[in-house]
Amino acid sequence: MRERMSRRKFMTGALAAAAAAGLGGRGPWIAADPGRKDFDLIVKGGLVYDGTGAPGFLSDVAIRDGVMVKVGTLLEERAVSVIEAKGLAVCPGFIDLHAHTDIELLIDPRAESAVRQGITTIISGNCGSSGCLVPDAVFEETAAGLKEVYGLELTWRDLEGFQERLLRSGTALNYVTLTGHGGIRGAAMGFADRPPTEAELEKMKRLLRESLRAGAAGLSSGLEYTPGSFARTEELTALCRVVAEAGGVYATHMRDEGDRLLESLEESVTVAAESGVSLQISHFKTAYPRNWPKLGRALARVEEASRRGVKIFCDRYPYIAGATDLSFYFPLWIREGTTGDFLGRLREGYREVEVREHLAAAERRLGSWDKVVISDVVSAGNKTAEGRSVLEASRAAGKEPYDFMRDLLLQEKGRVGIVIFMMNEDNPKKILAHPLVGVGTDGSALAPSGPLGKGKPHPRHYGTFPRVLGRYVREEKILPPETMIKKMTSTAAEKFVLKRRGKVAAGFFADLVVFDPDKVADRATWTDPHRFPEGIEYVLVNGRVVVDRGEHTGRLPGRILKPLSDKEAAV
Repeated sequence: MRERMSRRKFMTGALAAAAAAGLGGRGPWIAADPGRKDFDLIVKGGLVYDGTGAPGFLSDVAIRDGVMVKVGTLLEERAVSVIEAKGLAVCPGFIDLHAHTDIELLIDPRAESAVRQGITTIISGNCGSSGCLVPDAVFEETAAGLKEVYGLELTWRDLEGFQERLLRSGTALNYVTLTGHGGIRGAAMGFADRPPTEAELEKMKRLLRESLRAGAAGLSSGLEYTPGSFARTEELTALCRVVAEAGGVYATHMRDEGDRLLESLEESVTVAAESGVSLQISHFKTAYPRNWPKLGRALARVEEASRRGVKIFCDRYPYIAGATDLSFYFPLWIREGTTGDFLGRLREGYREVEVREHLAAAERRLGSWDKVVISDVVSAGNKTAEGRSVLEASRAAGKEPYDFMRDLLLQEKGRVGIVIFMMNEDNPKKILAHPLVGVGTDGSALAPSGPLGKGKPHPRHYGTFPRVLGRYVREEKILPPETMIKKMTSTAAEKFVLKRRGKVAAGFFADLVVFDPDKVADRATWTDPHRFPEGIEYVLVNGRVVVDRGEHTGRLPGRILKPLSDKEAAV
């Protein structure tokens, strides 16, 4: 039987009561009687938040063959191994609604920055781009970049090819991907700023259907980036009808998240209403100070769309800065085509007066270029710029900001990452507390050392989910723990049709997080971002322990999940 408990304060109430009853104190992970093996593993005596939104209850969780087979009091049953979870919280593995991890799994399949914060499943391929579909026009350029930066050989061109490669290398977490609109548009018609012909649109639909059959969960768009920015609403609607037919999701980085936020949200809702697709608004935000007051109207529009039957949900990370590439601040028309085309125009001074005016307007929105920090570059000669704002770095180089940015992009072949401080602290709290918003890192699986340990990336790669639990649930109390955990688990699973995941229940896959609610917190900072969180004690993926007392075990039990089919691929 489950011992139901009334809801208490996240930190002290429930766990203090358990300690007073003789259940407090965390013991080691121990081996049970090897002569009797009812289960492979028991997670014993934890405060279980089952992912349904119900209050926590003291319970054991028994696992056999990667699946939870019993949730309740297990007095006589024995297992090969036991995790003593007294004094700890137990919940479903976190599902990252918005990730950018693909080739990182081939570079380091341990996915350390993700699993160590409790993520057991990622939804990747967002913002119109994924590493799975590589158009012929940029294959050589992409291959050269991967070889130079990571020493990685590009051996695939589509999702099936990427999955075959991932199957060989393995992964520590479950992998789900969307198909990037930019990839299928580039493959069908190149990277020009024009509408597709009828034949080109049909090719885009065919490529999309092939990706969905191969296992993609839907379509993503990046409408502030090329070539996605060149797509009209009608093109997006036509493609989303294909996604809707398959039961998939359309995740959109909207056309504008600042001055034209409300208009862009209206476009997204229109696409979903006319196509019938399930809509996911990516990294929901109000960018730049003059747009912060728009939050109430934006959330009201999301609520109205939901009431009218649009299947709408959003995701958000718990930080006041975003991250992207430095090229983002240059006009769309100069970015048309490939990276080589963009750099060629920069080098030649193409319409330079207009480009300078465009960047001056961007600076006015920001307030100053000190709000944009260079997070990573490739060449050793520019490493001193990492961690500095554009304003500081340009002054150190003795250049005006425009000249500095242009020269840096040319020297780095366009590969310059930035962090942008463009949000306030109140809005993220309101967004994360909203019932139609879940949690996504908008990050990749990194590691403090090796090829994935470079630069000073956004701390969200390492700290998103612990920060939500520690800062926003425990300290700010924006929501009860059971409500936030539901959004990070079962609600996310239902949105992306992930079968038998997102709940602590018999018959569900044993993706679990065991954490210390008094200690869980992010440790990654803006100046020292490659730091794992604290308080995440154990992480199980498909029944196998990937994080043991805060340390990675090296196990790779993840799977390629294919939500729109009945097949899963173990890796």
